[in-house]
Amino acid sequence: MSDPRHHLLSVLVENKAGVLTRVASLFARRGYNIFSLAVAPTDDPRLSRISIVVDVESSPLEQVIAQLDKLINVVEITELHPDEAREAELLLVTVSAGADARAQVIQLAGVFGGQIVDVGRDALTVMLAGAPEGLDDFEDLMGSYGIVELQRTGRVALPKLRADSGAASAALTAESA
Repeated sequence: MSDPRHHLLSVLVENKAGVLTRVASLFARRGYNIFSLAVAPTDDPRLSRISIVVDVESSPLEQVIAQLDKLINVVEITELHPDEAREAELLLVTVSAGADARAQVIQLAGVFGGQIVDVGRDALTVMLAGAPEGLDDFEDLMGSYGIVELQRTGRVALPKLRADSGAASAALTAESA
């Protein structure tokens, strides 16, 4: 679960040049701290979704939302509570892995659902996608092997789906059988 001082906002914006700059400038001008930021187009090419994890110790969440809502290119703002959202993040990490540690790193990557994407003489690069907490755990474990380089994308999230009736669950069960 997320630290209570961090809140995840899903901001639907017009997919136009300069929109991300205006959002980032708003945060900079107001002194708001961004813990994580990810942006990409949606299935509608006219719109992009910005996932922002906001540090609410720097300013009240309501104030952040009110300021974002004033931006002309913002279409919709939704706060996603961790219990009501599916969050994911991508991690790429290059780890020191000589002959003695290579098998252990590969095994740990497999346990976490990661994939080896590059192999060098004394290092491996692992790609892992999943819940931020799982990536935190994996990163901690890789630290003992020696992290050469690490990059994380930042969180993305969507609201959890709610089944309106048993029919939706039955349809999913039938499909997976």
